[in-house]
Amino acid sequence: MTRPPPPSRLLVEERRRLIVEQVERDGRATVEQLAARFGVSPVTIRADLEALARNAAIVRSHGGALPAPAHEIDTPLSIKETRRHAQKRRIGQAAARLVEDGDTIILDSGSTTIEVARALRARKWGELTVITNGLHIALELGAIPAIRVMMLGGLLRASSHSLVGPGAEQMLAQLSADRLFLGVDGIDPEVGVTTPDPQEATLNALMIRVSREVIGVFDASKFGQRSLSVIAPLSGLHKVVSDGAAPAEYVQALQDAGVEVVLV
Repeated sequence: MTRPPPPSRLLVEERRRLIVEQVERDGRATVEQLAARFGVSPVTIRADLEALARNAAIVRSHGGALPAPAHEIDTPLSIKETRRHAQKRRIGQAAARLVEDGDTIILDSGSTTIEVARALRARKWGELTVITNGLHIALELGAIPAIRVMMLGGLLRASSHSLVGPGAEQMLAQLSADRLFLGVDGIDPEVGVTTPDPQEATLNALMIRVSREVIGVFDASKFGQRSLSVIAPLSGLHKVVSDGAAPAEYVQALQDAGVEVVLV
């Protein structure tokens, strides 16, 4: 009997992403539940859980897994992309619909802004200019002939696949944009929007200054979180695109600050 070919790397990564989503949604998952759902052996699921635990995507428990802490300092982009992926995809699609042909936009690096980039890639453009400090975003859009990608130079932050520092700031200071799509790690009414890295925060603040419209794109888990470095107060945003789980009190705080809120 011929054995079936082993699953591709893409399929393994997709299964692991779905495992993280299930653990976060249900609060826990057992090896047996996951093996039954994905039609693989318990040994395969245990290997998945060990790999996810090493990357801090979940917490390994006896017989299964628990969600990772909701907020960690400078979590690697590869792990952020596994979390709340369905919500981020909806946010990215809604945000991309705000872009008009001929626009010049800035896409900050992040796990939600990459979903904006993917949604932009799926549309047909006469002309679009994208300024970004995210390597993953530049790679996503660089092969589209109608999209001109301007990559900001600077110091590479491996955890976020982003470029920061004086080189990026000097280049950005000479540019202007119609819209900025800004991903953040935390949003709190008292301190505003935040990110773990001070250099990233400085560059993000400059992105805000050179853009006519600032659109925050982040899922509901970011509400009530605070990171080390403040990017801007709530009033620095014009619009926020988030998901339907956004707490009502935070939505109201944004609206009180004059920010339009779109929930998807």
